Amino acid sequence: MMATQATQEPDPMNLPHGHPLHSPDADPFDAAPALERRIASLRQQRGWTLKEAAEASGVSASTLSKIERGDLSPTITTLQKIAGGFDLDVIQLLAGQQESPRLLGRRSITRARTGSVHRSPTCINEVMCHDLKHKRMTPLCTTVSARSVDDYSTWPRTDAEIFLFVVKGTLVVNSRLYQPIELGEGDAMYYDASTEHIWTTKGPEDAVVLWLISDQRA
Repeated sequence: MMATQATQEPDPMNLPHGHPLHSPDADPFDAAPALERRIASLRQQRGWTLKEAAEASGVSASTLSKIERGDLSPTITTLQKIAGGFDLDVIQLLAGQQESPRLLGRRSITRARTGSVHRSPTCINEVMCHDLKHKRMTPLCTTVSARSVDDYSTWPRTDAEIFLFVVKGTLVVNSRLYQPIELGEGDAMYYDASTEHIWTTKGPEDAVVLWLISDQRA
């Protein structure tokens, strides 16, 4: 993602009733400044330059610099790459926790509209089961607001494999390798995200999508 200035995103508390992220108890995850500081702090703790952090994560030094300055709102895909560079999972990066013991018989339950919310200019991501660390996949529910590939300044890619299920609306999956494909309510897709993909909504209603993103370190 590339941007010249930070984008002001809507507060989930002001979303209309019926919106999947509307809840009086929803965590708005108003943590953009905290996230920027966290990424910069993790890099500085390791004594890394932006170039070294870029080499570890696969995210360009210029993009990392913009994220740390608050000029760019990263996508979940970008955050996953950054987290992997620091040997964390994306939930640890968002929550600011670096270590968590691995336990047998683990489970986590996320009640409706209680996930951690991360907002970007193209979508609103609700990260599910965010209290469980070191997962082999990241589950999230995304409301896709982008209507055009032009809403993105770069085509995201990652080493992860991704499963998606369309809960509501029509999702258009745009790929560098394949022709765009429309997925409607109830449709599913599994793909290798090492090829760049962009996701957009078709129609007046924002698409709502459930994703499972594999841990790149698994």
